[in-house]
Amino acid sequence: MTRISFKFRRAVLMAPLGFAMATLSGCGNDYAAPTPTPSASVTGTAASFDVTPCLNQTIPGTGLTVAQAVLPDTLKLNLNAPSGFPNGRTLTDPVIDVTLAVIFLNLSKNSPATLAGLPLNPPANDLPFKSAFPYLADPQGTPPRADTTGTSFDFRTDADSAYTRVDRMGMPAVATALIGSSMKTAYNDANPSDDAAGKFVPEITSRLTALATALNLDFYGAGLSPCAVAK
Repeated sequence: MTRISFKFRRAVLMAPLGFAMATLSGCGNDYAAPTPTPSASVTGTAASFDVTPCLNQTIPGTGLTVAQAVLPDTLKLNLNAPSGFPNGRTLTDPVIDVTLAVIFLNLSKNSPATLAGLPLNPPANDLPFKSAFPYLADPQGTPPRADTTGTSFDFRTDADSAYTRVDRMGMPAVATALIGSSMKTAYNDANPSDDAAGKFVPEITSRLTALATALNLDFYGAGLSPCAVAK
């Protein structure tokens, strides 16, 4: 399984050179990482896969389909549901691993925490988080920052018009993995209303299909159940 996850991450990082894709579950740290059950057989070839089941499956604990979580590209917060990515996010949430699992795996057979449970990431932050703002641990280095109390922050009050958008910070991995190089500028300049209107649906579907086509058989070989199906 380690080999598969590494290969997938490398593919996502190389998205501008070829293919890419992204999104997730209200799991936070609530899911126990399961032991994958080997699939009975490998179906399909590396040539043609349908990702519609991936986009239409429901993310556990959210009531949202993957497509609804990705479009529009916003991080949603439901105060009546347990907190934890993608229902908001805490500092310890393995957001990318959860995103990849929700996008590529059959959630009726695999937990959204499947990839997060692989021993590839550090088990914890090198220093504990604080319980109050600014929550992050004190800066490290020599010399350390003078004020570590979190009381002397200088927040900007400029109007929105004073800033230029260079990236969209909605659901993690959507802009970086689901949108190809030729579309990134247009995507970053767009708004959630453009997402809701379906402007980027063809691009997202195309990128997800390319990644599923490249990796589906590897997921099967690792004993996981991908959501894409052979045409």
